[in-house]
Amino acid sequence: MSAFDRAEASASGAASRAPSAAPSASLSALSRRRLLGVASAAGLGVAGLSACSDSGSATTDSKGRTVVEWWNIQTADPSKSVWRQRAKAFEAERPDVRIKLVTMENDAYKSKMTALTSSGKLPDIYHTWGGGVLQQQIDAGLVEDLTSAVKPWADTLITASTEAYRFDGKTYAVPFDIGAVGFWYNKALFAKAGIKAPPTVWSDYLDAVGKLSGAGITPIALAGKEKWPGMYYWAYLALRIAGVEGMQKAADAKDFTGADFVKAGEHLKELVALQPFQKGFLGAAYSTPTGEAAAMGNGKAAMELMGQWAPVVQADAGKGLGKDLGFFPFPAVAGGRGAVTDVFGGGGGYAVRKGAPEAAADFLKFFMTAESDRILVSKGSMMPVVKEATSALTDRNLKAVSDTLGKATGFQLYLDQAYPPAVGQEINDSVAALIAGSKSPEQVARSVTQVAKSQ
Repeated sequence: MSAFDRAEASASGAASRAPSAAPSASLSALSRRRLLGVASAAGLGVAGLSACSDSGSATTDSKGRTVVEWWNIQTADPSKSVWRQRAKAFEAERPDVRIKLVTMENDAYKSKMTALTSSGKLPDIYHTWGGGVLQQQIDAGLVEDLTSAVKPWADTLITASTEAYRFDGKTYAVPFDIGAVGFWYNKALFAKAGIKAPPTVWSDYLDAVGKLSGAGITPIALAGKEKWPGMYYWAYLALRIAGVEGMQKAADAKDFTGADFVKAGEHLKELVALQPFQKGFLGAAYSTPTGEAAAMGNGKAAMELMGQWAPVVQADAGKGLGKDLGFFPFPAVAGGRGAVTDVFGGGGGYAVRKGAPEAAADFLKFFMTAESDRILVSKGSMMPVVKEATSALTDRNLKAVSDTLGKATGFQLYLDQAYPPAVGQEINDSVAALIAGSKSPEQVARSVTQVAKSQ
């Protein structure tokens, strides 16, 4: 299970807000198992998608309605109810169509989709996180190329929301959610340690960790048992040092042994040497009553590096911090080619199988309008992907993440989603070993490269 999946399962739908979850024309295109291009889409033109659909493959029900299967993972309210309502609203406008919702838990969905991908038969509309898995489906010829359909809408979506679904300059899915990882911090504990403002560069971040420790405060909460939260540190450091272009080059070459990735490990090792994590962190889970989120939510640690679902999980696992909770981007690294405005995160989108009925395109057009996105944001607890829908976001914490996404100059998908599953797992495992002190920065780089080249 990937980083986003675990957080999503832990937050029972709150983690579906994305994200995750954005950028401008300065975004570097990422190819293959990377995020690519800078185009975005607010909706799907029926004519554009219908042109690439095969109505001959449509099925009908006993009433003669065209049946469109829509596979999703919205198992918890409020999003589960909103998804059902959106389907019914479309059916009211199109009585000739029946939207058949198929909702599954995360792991069950992924298992079923793996089997269907092997069989060459995917649902009409289906959930995707983009990255490596979507690329495999594209390579198998199972996914519609939506490029011409989304082109007219390129300026209406938050740019980063489409990045995970573009490969070799083409768009294969549209987003409904986007989010980003950053530091959540306890303002009261920062003030107690004499830290007047969140750090913006790595050296100042290390200084802040030292001040917190000196004040008798645990600087960072970390779920070391689950591995993926630790991966965030290495991934962000690599992004800050290598930049989006450097991350792309390493992915294309399947070689992470370069100096930038070793330096990422060295900087993480510097942090670990300060002993910043809570007692017993190596055995701590993420969302349990004694885990990372609870340590933050109960004021037992000053920071955690986590996605936009963090406030909800903190309040669920602990008490929650209320007005004392703040958010800041991962700091820049001196001499690095990445900008502090480059974002690491992910989200959710929907792809269309090749040969799906035309009604699938009609429904996506309906689902991805600004009006619909406002409903997803206000009632479904989603992060906005349509620019016009950002006004519907009222939660202070989510607005902070949305603002970060809106200013993004580059976007990197979660590494255990961007790359093939084996590579993502090796990154999680190797970084966990580095944090535990059993692997060196060089060994991490070599291990990841070895697995990448075997794919």
